[in-house]
Amino acid sequence: MKDKTQSKEKRRLVFDFLKGSKLFFAVSILSAALSALADMLTPQIIRTTIDNVIGSEEASLPAPVMRLIEKIGGFGYLKTHMIIMALAVLAVALIKVASQYSFRVYNTKGSETLVKTMRDTLFHRIERLPFSWHMKNKTGDIIQRCTSDIDTLRNFVSEQMTGIFRIAIMLVLSIIFMLSMDPLLTLIAIIPMPLIMLYSLSFHKTVRTQFEKCDENEGKLSAMVQENLTGVRVVRAFGREKTELDRFNTQNTYYTSLWVRVAHSLSRFWSSSDFLAGFQILIVVAVGAVFCVKRGTTAGDYVAFISYNGMLIWPVRMLGRMISEMSKAGVSIDRIHYIMKSEPEHDLPDPVKPDMTGDIRFEHVTFAYENCPEILTDVSFTAESGKTLGILGGTGSGKSTLMFLLDKLYDLPEGNGTISIGGTDIRLADTRYLRENIGMVLQEPYLFSRTISENIGITSEHITLEDIREAARDACLDDTVMQFAQGYETKVGERGVTLSGGQKQRTAIARMLTQKTPVMILDDSLSAVDTETDAKIRRALEKHFGGATVIIISHRITTLSHCDRIIVLDKGRIAENGTHDELKCAGGLYSRIYESQSGLGEEV
Repeated sequence: MKDKTQSKEKRRLVFDFLKGSKLFFAVSILSAALSALADMLTPQIIRTTIDNVIGSEEASLPAPVMRLIEKIGGFGYLKTHMIIMALAVLAVALIKVASQYSFRVYNTKGSETLVKTMRDTLFHRIERLPFSWHMKNKTGDIIQRCTSDIDTLRNFVSEQMTGIFRIAIMLVLSIIFMLSMDPLLTLIAIIPMPLIMLYSLSFHKTVRTQFEKCDENEGKLSAMVQENLTGVRVVRAFGREKTELDRFNTQNTYYTSLWVRVAHSLSRFWSSSDFLAGFQILIVVAVGAVFCVKRGTTAGDYVAFISYNGMLIWPVRMLGRMISEMSKAGVSIDRIHYIMKSEPEHDLPDPVKPDMTGDIRFEHVTFAYENCPEILTDVSFTAESGKTLGILGGTGSGKSTLMFLLDKLYDLPEGNGTISIGGTDIRLADTRYLRENIGMVLQEPYLFSRTISENIGITSEHITLEDIREAARDACLDDTVMQFAQGYETKVGERGVTLSGGQKQRTAIARMLTQKTPVMILDDSLSAVDTETDAKIRRALEKHFGGATVIIISHRITTLSHCDRIIVLDKGRIAENGTHDELKCAGGLYSRIYESQSGLGEEV
């Protein structure tokens, strides 16, 4: 039952993708049908020429055709003017050329429209999927689903599915014409067909799993390449080129071996199906020759019958290729369907817009990532409105997780406590509104491969350069940028690779400051700047955004020392809570870190 439901969903998915391209494909199918009809007419013209024009056999043609021949002057006139029969063949050929041209044009328009629809739909879906989904799925694999899988599905729809109609017409018309000439020979020609079809269907089941394995490993290979390209500096810095190359070669060799295995399967299939097709043609040619001698089959009928048999065997042979492509398309549809069936982010009915200037409260919050132990256990604290809250803790203590939950990047399950802003549980809040009013600088700032001004001004479509520079000045970035040859038009490279760690962090801070949000979160985002710049940025925040609620996560005591309140996390629990002066004298974890950092020469 589940398989039937999924199959229905996949068919509906493909049907939805076809919106906007159905008319193009309909015209291409009609053109393919006209081309198939033209193929059927040529053998009849040759048959008539051999038996009725050159020979003296009695004509058995449709009444309209006989009237046309009589109007021209009869078979005697055609015999002395053979050019007319040649022109008839040429006219049919021109019709076929025109129909094939129309098929290609409209089929291409339909396929490109289909690809655009699929890409737009998938990108829109991926943009709305939760942060947790992106953490579980590798970027390279997602890219592969949105590129090669789309191309595979496009090729199947535009080449195989539209070809089905042409093949169906050729099969039906071929059999009709063959039956009209010799029913017994037609029966002999058809007998091997079920065997070829059954063999193709059995092959389909075998090769599908092979294609699926190839697709999965292509995704792994793409993910490996993507990781190495984005992390090239790390690879070079630690001299890992040979190790990464060996890993890539191992995966690439295995991936290649999978396709070689598929090629072997395809080769066996094509060679054996070619043998069956050739054997069927041999039988028809031999038996047809015997019928010409023994039963008086005319030469024209024999030549036309052989032509129609060739047209009959071609679609049956093509069935194997179509089934092969269907296997690949089925795998691609499964992989695309995985994205489309993934649940996007959504709000509860009638979401509210809380007062973002109110207090932020975490009450008995407990949280664990999927298939992982608890990272937060019974955490309760308040970030008072307009005040600055500092959070200190070791690696893996849950500091960033608190902010992910506050921004609803991860949903806090029911029964695991509550997070509220201005007295409103954020589960009830409008997610878009919530994120628009929470400015966040992540622990690892991400910059796009654009100019500095575009990276800072990405938060608004109508931001001015002066607004960008003002935010950059508050982030202590403006002087640095103005020293670049192209200033704010400097391209930062992929993931901001051309900037230093501190410059990337300050660019990300400036981007956040352009939002002018009532809540600001700096998640260890001052770690790559020196203590003097750190202090300047904090003073700028106090001066220009004094009314905002600021949450600063840091390992550096100097960064947290001026916060109105500080909480210390230890193994997912709040170990200490107080002001800097209270905590440094309490003799706990904060005090030990304070003494350690002071001993290293940091002034507090």
